[in-house]
Amino acid sequence: MQQRAQQGFTLIELMIVIAIVGILAAIALPAYQDYTVRAKMSEPIARLAEAKTTFAEYYAARAEMPTDTVGNASLNKTTTDIVKQITYQLSSGDALITISVASSNLPGEANDLTFSLSGSSNPNEGTVTWTCKPGASNPMPAKWLPATCRG
Repeated sequence: MQQRAQQGFTLIELMIVIAIVGILAAIALPAYQDYTVRAKMSEPIARLAEAKTTFAEYYAARAEMPTDTVGNASLNKTTTDIVKQITYQLSSGDALITISVASSNLPGEANDLTFSLSGSSNPNEGTVTWTCKPGASNPMPAKWLPATCRG
């Protein structure tokens, strides 16, 4: 009697393959979710860049940052699925632009999260130094911010 060569997979081999695929999925899914959130952050970053340019031009023309009223009036306040709110505040001569991102775009988050762009003016040099960082209230986790905002 001839023995036939084994064809197909045994149950154990299939279970091992399924376990490996499960482990890979458990690692890949959170990384992919973080990637999609970081991709969505391009819109708020673009809005902050637009505001930064507006306030830098204002400072260059007047050698001071705009008041809260003027600053908030000059912002693009259009809300989107991602950008929930954008505000401007003047504190001790420095500008603070805060943007709020809708929680529906953030996995596992119940509240809208914020991050800020602060501009410190240097009257002696006529320059403004901008710093991006997580917001003061409901701060955006650094892992979702661009590299320039994580510090």
